[in-house]
Amino acid sequence: MWVLAAVCGLLALLLGLPFAGGDTPGALDSAAAAAVAHLGPGAAAVLVLPTEPYVVFALAAVAVFCCLRAGRRLDAALALGGPVLAILLNTWLLKPLYDRWKNDTLVYPSGHTVGLVSVLTVLVLLTRKTYVVVLSALALLAATAGLIGMGYHYLTDVVGGTLFAVAVVLVTWSVPRRVPVPSSG
Repeated sequence: MWVLAAVCGLLALLLGLPFAGGDTPGALDSAAAAAVAHLGPGAAAVLVLPTEPYVVFALAAVAVFCCLRAGRRLDAALALGGPVLAILLNTWLLKPLYDRWKNDTLVYPSGHTVGLVSVLTVLVLLTRKTYVVVLSALALLAATAGLIGMGYHYLTDVVGGTLFAVAVVLVTWSVPRRVPVPSSG
């Protein structure tokens, strides 16, 4: 997990460099905006729903509750701590550091995306089920189209947010765990 976390973190940091301190889209950003330009505001708003704080917090609460119910206290703490750490680092460190603007808002990496992807990554790590991976990917694709269609973010903001969220959650999830010692008698 450490290698994947390092690669994702490094890619997130490097991806934002060409756009730091600016407010203009790259060629890929413009192509993505053109691809979702047909979405009406209503459709784009629906696609953005998975990134809304009340949805993200509800998903995180379900993950924490399920872990606690199963007696997995460390997993419960990580299910909450990983996303919170990712959101705080993104908001207070990366966004001001990159200083990328759109509509008078700092946008790189996308905070909407960091919130959603950090919780989805936790759910994937907790369940290790293929259908959770597929549903998470579909939610991210829908949210990406919505975020770009609503004019909230450029594609590179979403990709950077995705990479950063995965990196932070994988690092927190790599905390060494105690293996129970079998009873000898």
